[in-house]
Amino acid sequence: MELAEIPVETRTALDAARETIELETRGLAALRAALDGELGVAFERAVEAIQKVQAQNGRLIVTGMGKSGHVGRKIAASLASTGTPAYFVHPGEASHGDLGMIRDEDAVLALSWSGEAPELSDICSYCTRFSIPLLAITSREESALGRAATHPLVLPRQPEACPNGLAPTTSTTMQLAMGDALAVALLSLKGFSAQDFRRFHPGGKLGAKLRKARDLMHPAAEVPLVRVDAKLSDAIMEMTSKRFGVTGVVDDAGLLVGVITDGDLRRSFADRFADKPVAEMMTRTPRSVAPDMMATEVLAELNDAGITTLFVVEGRRPVGILHVHDLLRAGVV
Repeated sequence: MELAEIPVETRTALDAARETIELETRGLAALRAALDGELGVAFERAVEAIQKVQAQNGRLIVTGMGKSGHVGRKIAASLASTGTPAYFVHPGEASHGDLGMIRDEDAVLALSWSGEAPELSDICSYCTRFSIPLLAITSREESALGRAATHPLVLPRQPEACPNGLAPTTSTTMQLAMGDALAVALLSLKGFSAQDFRRFHPGGKLGAKLRKARDLMHPAAEVPLVRVDAKLSDAIMEMTSKRFGVTGVVDDAGLLVGVITDGDLRRSFADRFADKPVAEMMTRTPRSVAPDMMATEVLAELNDAGITTLFVVEGRRPVGILHVHDLLRAGVV
């Protein structure tokens, strides 16, 4: 039942929430369907225009007024963080000097659902005067913005979730989705990788997940290791001194050929067990990771094996060691 069909005196907050989500979902569905038509063609041309600007070391300047401006700031941030140089310019400030921030090799992306925001007139005129590509996200092709744009992205008109049909709700959701679509399309086409993403996201939980094994591992000097011809007593001493509950076993060339854990020691306990050679007790296929493995992949490896420690190797040569607690402290999970 539509919210308007529910008697005012019986409407609840949950009714309003359901109606809001339903209307905004319909808006996104209409947007998705429009991409199979003229909007899809316009979208591909807009992406090509942005790529051409990037190839000339230009930036994408995003602008918009009111709620469209707030959405524009988010779009600019998403573009910048995924490898497309972009920043937001307030249209009011643009009319008072900030037009000078827009270079000839740049492009402008303007947002206005009605396409008639008067604050955009100066920036639109500036783009026309200096032949700067003007992309527009609007719902009215015949609007001032729609006519001025070299690449208009005309979104299908859908009812706002606001019961008065006034507060930007469905419209801003659709604008945001179109901005996200541009950002993801551009990053996909340029092959933007997780390593590239890490350059722009060094902080917080996301930054922690994008770190590599070499960033978190204990260095070679702290790695517990014994030679393959050592006795278990030597392994016990090494495990005790390094406190990882494990020691690696290396051959004469310094390559990792086995591992002994404190669990292995408990299971092998018997008379004179300390005199046994480590070669008899070690696991001969030790799990290890490369220094460039992502921290999230290291954690998955630990979980998959049901262990707490992994050796970090280069060409089977131990260069570090990682404990699950190192990942937890870094905020990887």
